[in-house]
Amino acid sequence: MDCAAEEQLVRMRLDTVDGVDTVAVSLAEHTVTVGHDTDPEAIEEALRSLRLGTSRLDDGTTAGATTGTDHRSERRALLIALGINAPFLVVELTAGLIAKSMGLLADSLDMGADAAVYALSLAAVGRPVRRKKRLAATSGYVQLGVAAAGLAEVVRRFVTGSSVPDVTTMVVVSLLAFVGNAATLLILQRVRTGDAHIQASWIFTANDIKVNALVIVAAIGVAVTGRPAPDLIAGALIFLVVANGSRRILQLSR
Repeated sequence: MDCAAEEQLVRMRLDTVDGVDTVAVSLAEHTVTVGHDTDPEAIEEALRSLRLGTSRLDDGTTAGATTGTDHRSERRALLIALGINAPFLVVELTAGLIAKSMGLLADSLDMGADAAVYALSLAAVGRPVRRKKRLAATSGYVQLGVAAAGLAEVVRRFVTGSSVPDVTTMVVVSLLAFVGNAATLLILQRVRTGDAHIQASWIFTANDIKVNALVIVAAIGVAVTGRPAPDLIAGALIFLVVANGSRRILQLSR
């Protein structure tokens, strides 16, 4: 077990074993410490199925050695993330309509999908793994629907024509959203686990930061060319990023 991806595989696999209470992973020491009230052989069999190379080191109990998922911390982090995302949905949607920016509108719809994801993630905290995966899949389908609708709107604007968006509004609002998403990412990092619902929140927020930067680049393109094309292209790219995020979430939920 040498990387975060393998750690996630271990956590997801152990999450399917009844009786497992806590899981602590040390990549540096290549160890997994499991707190449980089930047959140790069931845990070993689950780990062996990953074919990462498994051997039992200790059957004893070491006080303080295991730190499992803190559901209260998860809820608190997700509530903060939701509190940041929901207002930005309104701000970006309003600014996008006023500035006539497809990039800002796309970003606002992305933020709206994220707010739904955080709400679904809150519902998943402390739930069985099957429910967590089901909710992660739901959030993936939410983003996929947003991406499809957004791409259709971009195509419509290319065909029918679009006004030149207000560059200042695009830059200012995107910078504010960038700061908000960066803060959310730091908060989620503190409670990041291999659980599908938390991973979904992490992926969506990481995508948001890329999206904010893209809107700023599009604003510069509009300022230089005096045409709406950079903004429309940014909108299309944003929805492609959203679609890719939904693909990763749906893959994770399986």
